Order: sequence, then C-alpha cells, then structure tokens
Amino acid sequence: MRELPAGRMDSLLPFKDVELQDRAWIEERLKQSDFKSCDYSFANNFIWRKPNRIEWADVNGFYCLKSGAEGQIAYTYPAGSGDIKPVILALMEDAAERGMGFRLRGMNLETVKLMQTLFPDQFDYSNHRDYCDYIYSVERLTTLRGKKLHSKRNHIARFKDNPDWAYEDINAENINDCWDMNTEWCKIYKCYDDESLNHEACAVKQAFKYFFELGLRGGLLRLNGKVIAYTMGEPLSSDTYVMHIEKAFPEIQGAYPMINQQFLIHNCQDFIYVNREEDLGDEGLRKAKSSYYPDFLLEKYEATLKNPQA
Repeated sequence: MRELPAGRMDSLLPFKDVELQDRAWIEERLKQSDFKSCDYSFANNFIWRKPNRIEWADVNGFYCLKSGAEGQIAYTYPAGSGDIKPVILALMEDAAERGMGFRLRGMNLETVKLMQTLFPDQFDYSNHRDYCDYIYSVERLTTLRGKKLHSKRNHIARFKDNPDWAYEDINAENINDCWDMNTEWCKIYKCYDDESLNHEACAVKQAFKYFFELGLRGGLLRLNGKVIAYTMGEPLSSDTYVMHIEKAFPEIQGAYPMINQQFLIHNCQDFIYVNREEDLGDEGLRKAKSSYYPDFLLEKYEATLKNPQA
C-alpha cells in the first residue's frame, strides 16, 4: 500500500495489472463504497483490463483505477473508506508526473458534492449521456407489468410457444455449450472485423475463461437442446445486481427478453435493482435498453481542473 500523509502529494503511483489474486482485497473496498455504477465491479475491471488498459493501485487503502492509453488516461473515483482527500491529491500528482491533464470519472451526485467540499472551485463537472448506467426495478423486469412492457410480454409468449425450451443456470457441465453458442454468434456478427466488437469479444473470452474464479453467475436458454441465448452478471452492491454480457440469436423471437426475465427470476429476487450498464452511444444498444423503460439513468460525472496550469 502507498501511504500518504494528509495533504501530501507524491509522485508516480505504483499502478499494476488487475489480477485474480487481488479480488478479495478489491471487493472489500468496493463493498465499503457500495456504489451502483458498473465501473465498480472487479469482474468488469478484470475482463476489460486489456482492451481498456485498466490498472489499479492501493493508495491509503483505497482502490484506485486508471484506464486508457498514455496521453488519454482517466482515473476512476476511488473506492474504500477513510480520508479521501490525500488520495485524490496523489492521483492529481500522478497525472502531473505523466505530463497530462487530470480527469476523474465515475462520480455520482453524492461524491460530486464531497469533491466540491474538499476542493472548492477547483474542478468543472460534467456528465455524458453515453456513459449513464440503465437501472431497472428487478420486480418490474421480472413481471413486465404495465402497458409500456406489453410488447416484451408478447415476445416472451411467442417464445414459450416453442414446445421444447429450457432455462438452466450456467455451471461446469454446460458452460462449454454457452461458449460454442457465443462463437457462433461472433461469426454471425463478424466480431473480429469490427474494432469495438473485437474488444468486446476479448472481454467475453476472459469472462468465460475465469467465470468461476470471478464469482460470476449466468443463465442460458435451450431450444430443442441447443443453446440459443445466455447472460452473465454478478451482485454489484447491497441492493443492485449488474448484467455484464447478454447474447441471443437474433432470428429467434423473444430470446432476448426471455433470457433476461428467466435469469432475474432464478438469481435476482433478493435485489431491488438491476444495472444493465451503459449504451456507450451505440444507437442499437440505446434503443434496446430504452425499450425496457429504466427506472432511472445513473449519471456518472467527470471532474477536470478549472486551471490545469495553475
């Protein structure tokens, strides 16, 4: 752990790769903060560590993340408990040592207010629609009640017209069947010909490879014995579940809403909310996520220095 006296700025921080052996320490800090944002998931940080160049450091017992290529690095608001001001100062000094502007991401309104108290008039704060998390009521997505979700109920009814369908939780016996389905899905969508899909494919491969070590949970749908949809997620906070991955064959009506609903029924009834992550500005994702009418969009703020040269 890098220990910093209160108010002291130190130089370059010892950032390192996110590794499985770090999971227990990191998840304890995430539990202390209890954030609802998908940015605060060890599994998410781990599977995306290479595509997004994610590294972490222990600063005064806080979990500190940086991501991005040199010159485009951003830091994530630290997770943990205690005096956060010297930790923020250390991140600012780290950015200065790297010769780049300081950007701190992932803040909610509560942490923005704390930053304004600790650093009055030092930062500008902004949020971008592309990075808002979609948060839904588990109860509402399970029952799909109401006129707005009538079409989802219809799609599920059409899927259930198939006489030979089955839901299973992902386990050691069926995970390879899911991987085979994912491989076929990637061929359909030409994952490796598109940079964004290629990055996602790398993250998904890590999720499959380390599914059990990461504490992930998942579910699959079979039709006539063949896997045609699957999903993966994990508990995120005391009241929120997060879904990281969801795939279905597009030609099968109702497969997406069905795997969504069935997983919630079997795994998420002890949670109030489910976080289905951001849309990252993708029009297709935005339409799909919006079609479930989120209870709210979790805004994530970014802080930048007002006078970076001062």
